[in-house]
Amino acid sequence: MTRPSTILWLAIAGSLAFSAFAQPTFESASPTAGGSTSERANQMADKGMYKDVDYRNAAKKGPMLIIIPGDVKSNNATFTQKFGPNNIADFAELELGRANFGILERNDLGPLLGEFQLAYTMGDPESARKMLQKGKFKTTKWVVKFDILKAEQVAQAQKGFDGQALGSLIGIFAGGRGGSAAQTVGGSVKTGETTGVWVIGMRFKILDANTTEQVATGYTEEKMEVGATSQSVLGISEGAKGGVSLDTMVQRLVQKLVWEIDAKYK
Repeated sequence: MTRPSTILWLAIAGSLAFSAFAQPTFESASPTAGGSTSERANQMADKGMYKDVDYRNAAKKGPMLIIIPGDVKSNNATFTQKFGPNNIADFAELELGRANFGILERNDLGPLLGEFQLAYTMGDPESARKMLQKGKFKTTKWVVKFDILKAEQVAQAQKGFDGQALGSLIGIFAGGRGGSAAQTVGGSVKTGETTGVWVIGMRFKILDANTTEQVATGYTEEKMEVGATSQSVLGISEGAKGGVSLDTMVQRLVQKLVWEIDAKYK
């Protein structure tokens, strides 16, 4: 019979073993950590953190595929400076791997990747078949690419309040020290709020690795909202600025499309 002390020791040992192999965590080195501005900024940042997607058919092994860099068709300079086709393909490899598709690593293909991509981009089945007879390409069933078709700011709104005019009115209609104090306070109040909304759209294409014919395609859009607020009274000011980043938006679009691929085409 196991004694209570032995059970307690085993429980402690198990807890220590679990903590020893737990994922590492890190503390903030910011001098404002734990303060009100830190708490508010972290609450906003938490909404932009990576979130796992539960792919419906993840338990089912998908076919072997290769992801080739797609096209970024947007003319928006902010987007095209930050993103290229390889960034999007990296996100796609991550999510398709999590959905249990076989991924032929682009980094392992070396110079063959350029020839391979050209064959599929040009829709040349003969060249594609020759490529598929080489090494690791023999197991490939699908070629998948993700294209950005739209990335544009479609709306912007702002509002604000400047208390200078209100302070002047108080000074006119209210006399004495009370009126003077109210005029000072009212004239010092300034508030502002600005919001911008982007629409980003992404398409996927699945091509048959043997024929280069299109097997499936799909498209999705997401809104990206960025905003800023500010307030100042008697020289005391506060403000906030934030929103989901372009990186996060692209990854979320990839997740939505991979969910569709996993649900419909496995």
